[in-house]
Amino acid sequence: MRISKKRLAVAAALFAAISLSFAGGGKETKAEPGVTTLKWALWDINSTTYYKPLIEAYEAAHPNVKIEMLDLGSNDYMTVLSTQLTGGDDTIDVVTIKDIPGYNNLVKAGQLLALNDYAAKSKIDTSVYGGTVEQISVDGKYYGLPFRSDFWLIYYNKALFDKAGVAYPTNDMTFEQYDALARKLTSGAGADKVYGSHYHTWRSAVQLFGILDGKNTIIATDYSFLKPYYRIILAEQKDGICQDYATLKTSSTHYSGVFYNNSVAMLNMGSWFISTQIAKVKSGESKSANWGLVKYPHPAGVKAGTTLGTITSIGVSAASKKQAAALDFVKFVSGEDGAAIVATTGTIPAIHNDKITAIIAGKDGFPADPNSREALNVYKTYLEMPLNPKAGEIEVVLNQNHDNIMTNNIGLDEGLAKMGKEVSKILGK
Repeated sequence: MRISKKRLAVAAALFAAISLSFAGGGKETKAEPGVTTLKWALWDINSTTYYKPLIEAYEAAHPNVKIEMLDLGSNDYMTVLSTQLTGGDDTIDVVTIKDIPGYNNLVKAGQLLALNDYAAKSKIDTSVYGGTVEQISVDGKYYGLPFRSDFWLIYYNKALFDKAGVAYPTNDMTFEQYDALARKLTSGAGADKVYGSHYHTWRSAVQLFGILDGKNTIIATDYSFLKPYYRIILAEQKDGICQDYATLKTSSTHYSGVFYNNSVAMLNMGSWFISTQIAKVKSGESKSANWGLVKYPHPAGVKAGTTLGTITSIGVSAASKKQAAALDFVKFVSGEDGAAIVATTGTIPAIHNDKITAIIAGKDGFPADPNSREALNVYKTYLEMPLNPKAGEIEVVLNQNHDNIMTNNIGLDEGLAKMGKEVSKILGK
């Protein structure tokens, strides 16, 4: 009998996962009498800074519990995880959820435990996650709690603002105000050109402004709601306020480089760039040493601090025989104590409050001004890609049409209409 390449690949992935099962590849340790051992499925043990301190803190407070890490690798993590759980693998107790499409598959397959009842009994306040729990609920039930969250904000170069004699951006700007500010900051030509704004080549850097009012999502059949933002950004591109999309794409220009070399006054980017910018200023690679942060621009009538983001969640395997202990560990990791530990490693946790803000803003190299600190206080976060089984296919359509619109290969109205038509097909509408 011939074995397909796909089956061989899955078998190889499973073998690799099993080989790495215990604390990154060691042999399983025998549990001591009276000690509960939980297996935590995750990825990239050696390069992730917060796993070890989370485990150490929990074990110190719970000496009768031992956490063992099960590293399934970063590549195809959710596929390998689902394959193991499909086999009824009850050695996995705690599950790290990497992305929304993978989460959707695990929920559909009944591989995750619903957390609603436990959260109610344990008095877990899901509002601290900025509305993301509601966005990952399926028929009113949620199967994971966020413990990591990156969100979008504005990075700005204070030296360029000072040179132009323009007041710094504020934590409460509409997108139209942001556009007007970018135009004031644009100056020079050639190698000395300063661009007021910068939009990286990801579709999210443009499209997701359109979902901040909460009336629309990026999975739709009519994308006319994106028109005002595309129109403004295309005008900025035409007027030289931001760099040309096609040039950025063909040259593979990274957003960090243009911010490092003082050629961009404002950059819309995720919170993951904070630690990188701090490190590059210290090393001298970033010349934008005098910088700051403000909240994301929003539509008129929308509260400041409304932004976009991605989450990493944690849940419990439905096959686990140690669900009570696993649920308690999930509560710790996704709660305030876990968030504080994640924050001390320079990573943004899912909970944003004064304590967490103080930890992140207190890191050496973080901008000292009050506005930058306040920028970390998020009011509401909308997921970049909402929960939908067809999310992967829709992502392809959104990327292709965004590329065509930004390179002027297709008119804006035509491009948005095509986007809606193609997504409608995928959704069967």
